[in-house]
Amino acid sequence: MKRGIETFLRFDGPLLFSAVTLTVFGLLALYGVAISRDSADFLQFKKHIIAAVIGFALVAGSAFIDYRQLRSFALPLFIAGALLLASVLIFGETIRGTRGWFIIGQLSFQPVEIAKIILILFLAAYVSRHSHTRMGWIPLVGSGCATAFYVGLVMLQPDFGSAVVMIAVWFVMVLFAGLPKRALLILVASFITIGVLMWSFVLAPYQKNRIRSFVDPMADPRGAGYNVTQARIAIGSGGLFGKGLAEGSQSRLHFLPEASTDFVFSVIGEELGFAGILLLLGLFALLLFRLIHIARQIQDPFGQLILVGLVSFIAFHLLVNAGMNVGIMPVTGIPLPFLSAGSSSLLVAFLAVALAEAIAIQRMPAAFR
Repeated sequence: MKRGIETFLRFDGPLLFSAVTLTVFGLLALYGVAISRDSADFLQFKKHIIAAVIGFALVAGSAFIDYRQLRSFALPLFIAGALLLASVLIFGETIRGTRGWFIIGQLSFQPVEIAKIILILFLAAYVSRHSHTRMGWIPLVGSGCATAFYVGLVMLQPDFGSAVVMIAVWFVMVLFAGLPKRALLILVASFITIGVLMWSFVLAPYQKNRIRSFVDPMADPRGAGYNVTQARIAIGSGGLFGKGLAEGSQSRLHFLPEASTDFVFSVIGEELGFAGILLLLGLFALLLFRLIHIARQIQDPFGQLILVGLVSFIAFHLLVNAGMNVGIMPVTGIPLPFLSAGSSSLLVAFLAVALAEAIAIQRMPAAFR
C-alpha cells in the first residue's frame, strides 16, 4: 500500500494538471457549439467526456507499467500499426474525402492517430538501440524507411496533414539523436525535392487549393479561402474577454465550418477572447515544458527519445491547428490535442501523457526530488 502511494506521488502533477485543464477547455467549447445549434446535439460533448474518463484511466494505469518493457514490443506494435493503416484502406469509411475511419454505430476510430504514437515508440527503440553518441547512417536510413512506410500508407487515404506530422516527428527525433551535418543538408535537399514532386504528381486539386488559400486567403474568400477567413473573423470578433459561452455568432450562425473539430481554436477565441487564447497557449506551454523537464532528468536514451517524439507530436499539432485558424498555416485537418472533438484524438493525447507519466515515475527513486 505504501509503495503504491509513493508511486502515485512520483506523478508529474503540472503535466497532468495541464492535460486535464485543456480537456476542460475542449468540453466548454464543444458544449458551446452544441447548445448554440437550433436543435442542440450533445453527442460529441458526451463522447468527449467518455473519452476523457478512459484517458484518465490510462494515465492512472501508467503507474503500474515499466515503460522500458515497451522496447521489446516496438516491432510487433509497428507491424500492428501498419496492419491498421492498411486495413482502413480496405474496410474503412470515407469522411471529407479521406478513407481513414472505422465506424461501428455511433462509435468511430481513426487508426492514424494511434499510429503516430506507435511510430514514436518504434523510432525511440530503433534509434536508441543503434545509436550511441551520434546518429549513424544505418539508423538514419532504417528509421527513415520505417517512417516512409507509414507515411505512404497514410497518403493513400489520403491524409496529408498526418503524413507531415509523422515526417516532422521523425526529423526532430533523429536531430535530437545527433544528426551529422552532411546528413542534415541531404535531408533538407530531399525534403525540397519531395515537396516539388508531391506538388506535381501526388497532391489532389483540393489539397493544392488549400495551400494556395494559405498563401492568399482573400484570393478566393468564398471558396478555398472561406474556412480561414471565417476563422479569423471569429477570433477577431472575440475581443479581449470574448462574447461568452455559446454566444459566438460565427459558430452559432454556421459561418464557421467544422467548429467542433478543425476550428475549435477559433470557437475559443470568439467565446473566451484573447484572454482565453492566452490561457490556452499557456497550458500547452506548461505541458510541453514538463515533457522537456522530464526528458532532461532521465538518463535512458529510449525514454528521452519517446519524450522528444511526444513533444514534437503535440507541438506540431498545436502549431499547425492554431496556425491554420489564424491563417499562417494551410488547412490540413489536424486536430488540436485535448480540445478537438474526436475520441481517437483525445485518447491518443492522454496516451501520450500516460507514457510521459510512466517515464516520470522511473526518473527518480524518491517521491520528491
